[in-house]
Amino acid sequence: MLLGDFGTSYSKFLDLSAAGPEPYIISSKELGTEHRVTIATGHNGKRFTDWYVNELTVLARGGEQLIAEDDFVLLDCGSRDIKFIHYLNGRLNDMGWNSECGASMGFTIELLQRYYDLDYHELPLPTRPFSVTCGVLGMSRIFDAVVSGTPDAEAVARFVMGIAINAYRFAGSPTKLYLSGGLCDNPLFVKSLPCEVIPLGRFVLLKGLEAISSQEKK
Repeated sequence: MLLGDFGTSYSKFLDLSAAGPEPYIISSKELGTEHRVTIATGHNGKRFTDWYVNELTVLARGGEQLIAEDDFVLLDCGSRDIKFIHYLNGRLNDMGWNSECGASMGFTIELLQRYYDLDYHELPLPTRPFSVTCGVLGMSRIFDAVVSGTPDAEAVARFVMGIAINAYRFAGSPTKLYLSGGLCDNPLFVKSLPCEVIPLGRFVLLKGLEAISSQEKK
């Protein structure tokens, strides 16, 4: 059984039929018709399967598998959008999905890294953020700041901090936040979140799909 999380920029897979299966990543632009899976989620998932599960459902199931707490907030930051689930007393209490204010957040952060040739592991945390509500539209703040004399790296760092704070507020401003998605690997983004952050990595949705497939077998 092959599981697939088909994101806008990257797609993640887990082959449960393999011995000691390990998840792997493929750039979504490289996907072809041969990448059919048994069960899928993600923005492009319906193109590659006959069994599609909504991302929020999968995120919730993944959180249940990975987080040993009854009360938690799990925020997933993807290339295209952001989404969160909130559990209270062991039950799903709230959820949200934002593809407008979180538009192309992860994609924009990666694009800026390449354009300005930056390493997010080396950028220091800025003293203040830009006020940013959208990844694409927020780039104008960077260009305006650079024209005014702000160093490229500082302008991008302030943008990333602004994006992080916006995502944190969207998730309800918790004191503790579990993080899912590719931005778990971006230390500047993680440090910009104004709370305790526990990164769970890029494969939380695959963990949710695995739980769903296991339930169907029973």
